[in-house]
Amino acid sequence: MVKRTFTILGGDLRSLKLTDLIREDGHIVNIFGFDSYDTASEIGISIESQKQDLGENHELESIIQGVDVVIGPLPCSNDNETINAPFHSKKIYINDVFKVMGKSQLFLAGKISSKIAHLAEVYNVYTIDILNREEMAVLNAIPTAEGALQIAMEEMQITLHDCNALVMGFGRVGKILGKMLHSLGANTFIEARKYSDIAWIKSYSYKPVLINDLEKHLPYMDVVFNTVPAMVLDEKRLDKLHKNCLIIDLASKPGGVDFEKAKALGLKVNWALSLPGKVAPITAAKFIKDTTYNILEELGV
Repeated sequence: MVKRTFTILGGDLRSLKLTDLIREDGHIVNIFGFDSYDTASEIGISIESQKQDLGENHELESIIQGVDVVIGPLPCSNDNETINAPFHSKKIYINDVFKVMGKSQLFLAGKISSKIAHLAEVYNVYTIDILNREEMAVLNAIPTAEGALQIAMEEMQITLHDCNALVMGFGRVGKILGKMLHSLGANTFIEARKYSDIAWIKSYSYKPVLINDLEKHLPYMDVVFNTVPAMVLDEKRLDKLHKNCLIIDLASKPGGVDFEKAKALGLKVNWALSLPGKVAPITAAKFIKDTTYNILEELGV
C-alpha cells in the first residue's frame, strides 16, 4: 500500500470520522477547521488522541503544503467564498486554500460550484467533485433516504405503511427512497418528467405521476418528499395539499419549496439538508474514503 498524506479541511461529523478511517489504513492525516469539535464524541471519535494534532495551533498554510490530497467538505461551500466548516469559529477562505496548493496536489470536495471551479483554474489547482462520482452519489443517497424516512416517522401521526407518499423526482435519491417506501408498505407515488422514467416507475410497481398531472394527485398525499433542486412546490401546488400533509425537502439550496407560502398556509415543512452527515456520519465517511481511494487509483497517484 502506498502511504499518502491527507489534510481534512472543514466539514461535519463525516469529516471527523473520515480522519480516523484514513489513519487506520496507515496514512498520515492532518485536520483543520474543528476548533469547536466537542460534539464529535457523540459518534465515538477518539478526540483525546486527536487533541495534539487537530491543527488549530498551526497556520492553514502549514497544514496544506506538502500533502498529497486535501479533502474538503460535502458541500464544499455555502457561499462560494468560504469552506463549509460548521465546527469552526473562524472563516476559512477558499482563496486562501487554493493559493497555497501546488500543482501536484489534489483537492476533493462535494458540490464544487462553477465559481469555485473557476477559482481553482486561476490558481492551477486540480479539483474533483466527489459527488460527481456515480459510486459516491448512489451510496450517499442511501443515508439521505433513510434520514428522510426517520424524519417522516418522527413527525407524522400515522404510519408510513398504507399512507400516500409522493416522491418528487426520480434521480438517485428518488429511486432509493421510492424502494424503501414501497418496502414499508406505503402507497408510493413517484413524480417524473420523462416518459422513460414513468415506464421504469411502472416496472417497479410504484404509482407514476407525470409532472403535468401532479396537481390532481396532491390533495390525497400524506407526505411529500422533494428531491428536485428547483421550485416545484410553489404556491399554486402547495395550496392543493391538505393541512396535515408533511413536506420533507431533500433538495440542496435554494430548495424546491416556497417556504414562506407553505408557512402562510399552515403546512409543516422540514428542509433536511446534509442528512448523511447527521444520521449516518460513520457510514457516509466510509463512502467518502472508498471513493477517494478509487479516484487515487484511477489517477495512478
